[in-house]
Amino acid sequence: MIGEVLAVYSNIMLEFLFELYLYYFLTMRRLARTGSFRLRLALGFAAMALFAFAMSFVYYFIGLTAWGRILVYVLLFGASFLHVRLCLREPTKKILYGCSLAYAAQNLTYKGFLVFWCAGEQARLFNGWGERYWLYYRLVYYAFFACCVALLYACYIRRITRRLGECKLDVRMLAISVFILLFTIVLCSFEDVYFAQLSIPGQENAYAEFAYYVLRQTGNLSAVACCIAILLLIFRTLEGRELRREVEQLQDAIRQSERQYELSRDAIDRINLKCHDIKYKIGAMLAGQGGVPPDTVEDLRDAVSIYDAKVETGNPLLDVLLTEKSLFCEQNGIRFSCMADGEKLAFLEDGDLYCLFGNLIDNALEAVSRIGDREKRVISVIVRTRGGMLLVEEENYYEGDLAFEGGLPSTTKGDKAEHGFGMRNMRLIARKYGGELAVSASGGVFRLTILFPGV
Repeated sequence: MIGEVLAVYSNIMLEFLFELYLYYFLTMRRLARTGSFRLRLALGFAAMALFAFAMSFVYYFIGLTAWGRILVYVLLFGASFLHVRLCLREPTKKILYGCSLAYAAQNLTYKGFLVFWCAGEQARLFNGWGERYWLYYRLVYYAFFACCVALLYACYIRRITRRLGECKLDVRMLAISVFILLFTIVLCSFEDVYFAQLSIPGQENAYAEFAYYVLRQTGNLSAVACCIAILLLIFRTLEGRELRREVEQLQDAIRQSERQYELSRDAIDRINLKCHDIKYKIGAMLAGQGGVPPDTVEDLRDAVSIYDAKVETGNPLLDVLLTEKSLFCEQNGIRFSCMADGEKLAFLEDGDLYCLFGNLIDNALEAVSRIGDREKRVISVIVRTRGGMLLVEEENYYEGDLAFEGGLPSTTKGDKAEHGFGMRNMRLIARKYGGELAVSASGGVFRLTILFPGV
């Protein structure tokens, strides 16, 4: 009996836990770890090894029954979840999401292999393997498993690891995912136990009756479909939560932009009125005394005229924003060139317009401010129509390397979870009005283009 229990332990329990923990690592490697992570991980592995050995006895005695097999795998999953929970400093809900995803991926891999293997068995492709049948079975399985892990990671898991770490999760979607996972465990257990009894002796996945083969493959494909449903459900949940967070960020940015516009408009109006008075007082002073050196007078006039050069585009809101930015550029040695038909932007809501162009120019200012060569501290903005479309173009020089993610440049700030929303907000605003945003960078020049249709 001990020999058979050890065979169950090595070939079933440890193999299952290895596959499951590999997917745990790939899925939750970016989550926050506890201070004593390594110690908890090592002690947890030791405890899991002992627990799996105990489960080997349970499997030996009742593993040939469907409910016995369900009990074993549910307990192994529960114990491994507790281990992961003790190792990570994250909400239990988020860890359960990650564990469910990993279990679904592991089961998808196994059932996908069974679809392939049952087809090979039914076609008698492996009949000539003789005594080395189980050795070749293991080798093929491990090769298949490695390919599935690589494929799932490249196409799916890699895309959600960041989302899993940053997003708040939906309890309802979590409950649905766990329910489907438990249903899959029950389905697979009943299928494995009862179809093993119908198979050809010595060939667990080959059947004398073709109808049994069809039913077996139907069960395998159903389990595969359930696992894929779990993976897609979790992915869509995380994607939806991230999208809602971006929308909230955009709405907040628009509200701030509206407040900033009011403040900027009042400030610029007051400055222009004050400077207009100062110019007249300078003229009166010269008329009355005439003793001020001409160079001093010209310097005073130039200083005052900076604040009197209001940008006029035909759109009052855009005028305020561009005037404010041009003043900043003038004071910081940056050349700001703007040719904008602001009247064409009347279809944009005020908050959207201010947020869009505010982010556009602020990003450019941040880039050119890092450039040491003053000849390259240039920003160009153009708003014009072309072929029935409204085109917004911005160009500026930059230094260093730009990394792109999802078609947009990644933030250069340290806290990527809290920054980098400016460009995404701009894209959301463009798409809100049926437009599209595109960016490119080459030869030290950054280019941003927004195209609005039907203007």
